[in-house]
Amino acid sequence: MNPHAKPPISFVFLIRSLWSNRSLVAQMIRREVAGRYKGSTMGLAWSFLNPVLMLAVYTFVFSVVFKARWAGGSESKTEFALVLFSGLILFNLFSECVNKAPTLILNNVNYVKKVIFPLEILPIINLGAALFHWIISLVVWLIFYGVFYGLPHTTILLLPLVMLPLMLLSLGMSWLLASLGVYLRDVAQIVGVLMSVLMFLSPIFYPISSLPEDYQVIMLINPLTLAIEQTRDVMMWGKAPDWLIWGKYLLCSGFFFWICFAWFQKTRKGFADVL
Repeated sequence: MNPHAKPPISFVFLIRSLWSNRSLVAQMIRREVAGRYKGSTMGLAWSFLNPVLMLAVYTFVFSVVFKARWAGGSESKTEFALVLFSGLILFNLFSECVNKAPTLILNNVNYVKKVIFPLEILPIINLGAALFHWIISLVVWLIFYGVFYGLPHTTILLLPLVMLPLMLLSLGMSWLLASLGVYLRDVAQIVGVLMSVLMFLSPIFYPISSLPEDYQVIMLINPLTLAIEQTRDVMMWGKAPDWLIWGKYLLCSGFFFWICFAWFQKTRKGFADVL
């Protein structure tokens, strides 16, 4: 892309760019995943062991130490672990995308200065790598659920639809933060702190119903709340999402997705000058 030309901001351009660079995207996702475990003795096995260890630690801390229980559920620590983990792996998907976003351009300066490269695909590659780890975590969840409860509810087939708004939101945030990270180097530090806060302000370790009504309204402002609650419904409780609410969430996420992509395209012209 000519750095002096006006970058296209249309959705059609994004689809065409993704399609024409699909082989590059797949190759770079594989490289991103492999690079994370490069040099380690166990390699990709860590992608399976990490969620298992994470599940064990959080379950012990919250169900044994703090004796937390899920409203409407049983006293089973196994059930609590599965409920907690279904929300946690979704948060980790979002967190992995957002935490890496501010340094996406900074860590790939050669793509900005030396070669003609479709910079808009970098957040998509980031999301692809995060989805890989989410799938591994989901497999861990399915194995544990299968061992203790048998086959999951058929509503779990709705999981890709339920996750769609969050993926759009994640991509939007990635484009926005990748751009801001070029001009404001403190963004990465701020995002790291905010994501730690957001984890405990999301209904991962507790249900919304356990909070006073005034706080429940505040929690609903959190864009992760609806995604986590609906994911937990289809995975654990066998309930289909409220499609009207899901549709509104999708529209808002889609609008945010497009606005952030437009922002990225508008600001990318100055990347080479700053870097």
